[in-house]
Amino acid sequence: MASTYSDLKIELIGTGDQSGTWGSTTNVNLGTALEEAITGSVDVTFASGQVTLTATDTNASQSFRNLRLNLTGTSGGTQNLIVPSIEKIYIINNGCADAITVKNSTGTGIAVPAGKTMYVYNDRTNVVDAITHLSSLTLASALPVASGGTGASDAGTARTNLGLGSVATENTVPVSKGGTGATSLTANNVILGNGTSAVLGVAPGSSGNVLTSNGTTWTSAAAAAFDSGTLMLFQQTAAPTGWTKDTTHNNKAFRVVSGTASSGGSVAFTTAFASQGVSVSGTTGPTAAGGTVGNHTLATNRIPAHAHGPSTIVSAPGSGRNAFNTAIGGPFGPGVRSNTANAGGGAAHNHPFAGTSHTHSFTGTDTINIAVQYVDIIIASKD
Repeated sequence: MASTYSDLKIELIGTGDQSGTWGSTTNVNLGTALEEAITGSVDVTFASGQVTLTATDTNASQSFRNLRLNLTGTSGGTQNLIVPSIEKIYIINNGCADAITVKNSTGTGIAVPAGKTMYVYNDRTNVVDAITHLSSLTLASALPVASGGTGASDAGTARTNLGLGSVATENTVPVSKGGTGATSLTANNVILGNGTSAVLGVAPGSSGNVLTSNGTTWTSAAAAAFDSGTLMLFQQTAAPTGWTKDTTHNNKAFRVVSGTASSGGSVAFTTAFASQGVSVSGTTGPTAAGGTVGNHTLATNRIPAHAHGPSTIVSAPGSGRNAFNTAIGGPFGPGVRSNTANAGGGAAHNHPFAGTSHTHSFTGTDTINIAVQYVDIIIASKD
């Protein structure tokens, strides 16, 4: 029966096989294969590319089987180290200049930074951190700040390395250093500044209290109340709690005054501001009219055109006719009529007028709607 091999390639001798030689095979299994898996370390050299470790059916020395893989050579950038998909612990020491991701053929693997050593576990599917929690850890030297530590073995040096100065040595951070100066703050209290001293607190006090200033500091006190007897207006039917409805006035308007407040009038608001019918009648007083139109002189061009004709003239022989012709501006024959030249006096005149005294009567009715819109309010007195 032929031999078979485990994941670590330890030779499993078949029943009855290797008579007289099985001791040599067992020695190699123990002295080589198991020893490499438990304590072995091997160099894995990179040459600017990915490296794949393979497993073959032999118990002879194989790189993949070693516990510690020491990565050397030239990485030429980040690279992958592919290991067989078997369950196995590895200590990876990355001596290359770049991060190397250790993975199997199916997983995403885990990156080992340059110059660092990691403890990883190959679970057949992926390569992951072998340890994710330590209940305690003691370091031979201080963990540097760059690695998440303080770089110191004592508190004072650690504060200095972290740039905290002496603030962490104090039980409380004083106001001068941006603190409160107090070791605790009472729940729900209002914090008040107190100069360079520790802050003060104002307790809530009774339900309904308000934060009130007395001119110097703040206190929790009941809200200021109205003096008893104070009158106020409310747009509601009943007076609010703590107030009494004043029924002295009803159905009245409000008047704003600059002097003493009082009341007056005799007509109710809704009566005064209702739709009202109005009748109007009367007679104008008697008046007599008289006077004279002012003087006015008519110009010649405003007088209607007209003429004044003489009687019929019968021409007579002799000097008489010639004299008349000369007087009227031309010769006339027997029986000729002629007009005199136009002329006017140009005097002013006027027209007097007069009238008797008389009156005019008038009457009329109409409705005036003065039903003004309003909102009812009440007056209440503080108890």
